[in-house]
Amino acid sequence: MRILLLEDDLQLASGLKQSLQSEHYALDHFDQVKSALSATTQEHYDLVILDLGLPDADGFTFLQGFRKHHTSPVLILTARDGIEDKIKGLDLGADDYLAKPFDINELQARIRALLRRSGGRASNVMTYEGVEVDQQARTVMYEGKPVNLARREFNLLEVLLQNEGKVMSRVSLEQTLYSWDDDIESNALEVHIHNLRKKLFSKLISTVRGVGYMVPKV
Repeated sequence: MRILLLEDDLQLASGLKQSLQSEHYALDHFDQVKSALSATTQEHYDLVILDLGLPDADGFTFLQGFRKHHTSPVLILTARDGIEDKIKGLDLGADDYLAKPFDINELQARIRALLRRSGGRASNVMTYEGVEVDQQARTVMYEGKPVNLARREFNLLEVLLQNEGKVMSRVSLEQTLYSWDDDIESNALEVHIHNLRKKLFSKLISTVRGVGYMVPKV
């Protein structure tokens, strides 16, 4: 899952980036509205964490611009805890509002909840043809036996299962798995898919030539 963080407090942003990357999210950080909005025209983000007090524009400006083209959940994270700001943020399309200071464990739980809802799920556990994926514990079972997956193998399996029956292009998968700071080998995605087929079962992921990859609908 790929997150956009719009926050001008560089110390806070650094701490958030470290914490969320340790939870295996890919994260891109921006400190200005203009650059963040530009990024959303080029990349797909599964979730946005948005501060309101930014140097070049109010965070509400980003929210309005983002909502014209995107439906990914937005969590406002700000020191502005007045009821008027909360109402405005939610009315403009934010999905959640958390005031600073905050507990990092609560933030992570809210992120998980938003991502579950955006995927139309009520549980952290996904099942598919004998495969069981616990997104919170980051564990995988196949036919009752644990399967050890590397970080990006897990992330790839997660996004494909969340889009069961939908063909995912190579570009969209890479955008979900990698942040701008990551180096991507030209065949990295194919290696991850090969490993998932080998560790789970060969027909788990279908190749749609010239288009992308999918987990077939059952």
